[in-house]
Amino acid sequence: MPRLVEAFLSLQGESTHAGRRCIFLRLAGCNLDCNYCDTMYAHSPESGEERSVDELVAAAASFPCRLVEITGGEPLLTPETPELCRRLLALGFEVLIETNGSLPIAPLPAEVRKILDCKLPGSGMSNRNLYDNYALLQPHDEVKFVVSSREDFDFALDVIRRYDLPGKTANLLFSPVWGRVGFADLARWIVDAGAPGRMQLQLHKLIWGDKPGV
Repeated sequence: MPRLVEAFLSLQGESTHAGRRCIFLRLAGCNLDCNYCDTMYAHSPESGEERSVDELVAAAASFPCRLVEITGGEPLLTPETPELCRRLLALGFEVLIETNGSLPIAPLPAEVRKILDCKLPGSGMSNRNLYDNYALLQPHDEVKFVVSSREDFDFALDVIRRYDLPGKTANLLFSPVWGRVGFADLARWIVDAGAPGRMQLQLHKLIWGDKPGV
């Protein structure tokens, strides 16, 4: 059964949907151990409380919003996540799912907007990327590169070229690791390299800092 760590209504802080009101359903458990993780409170599969799919749908429906993100942890570790997505889509929700890129996205409904991390060397988890997922990307999906160094940025550019990501989606996002890369530095690398996609900042951290559940 899914384990829910938190459910709340806030502003979307990242992705091409940044700034929009969004419901967040954070599920427990993650199979990676990124060294910059800012949601360690959801890392354990035993965190949170058990909730049925019916209860998760009811939790989302209790908020006055129709944009919902399923996140974690790693939500694809929860076997019921595809069914949760289908149920929310049937109710008219616009569904986002944020995934670390190490597990197959094939079970998810096509209508779900996948926000797929590509883990870079600075995360310590770049050997866990499931590159087969890139063949399944649709134009509404997104790939996020969390950059902690120039090495990371160059690695991201190589992945973009090798897998022709601009031919699959225009939503390629470069995000600086909070406190490790200066915003101006990443901006300059993107400009000088003519990198496809866009830079993003973590809007929620700029507004509220590292406080969870906002």
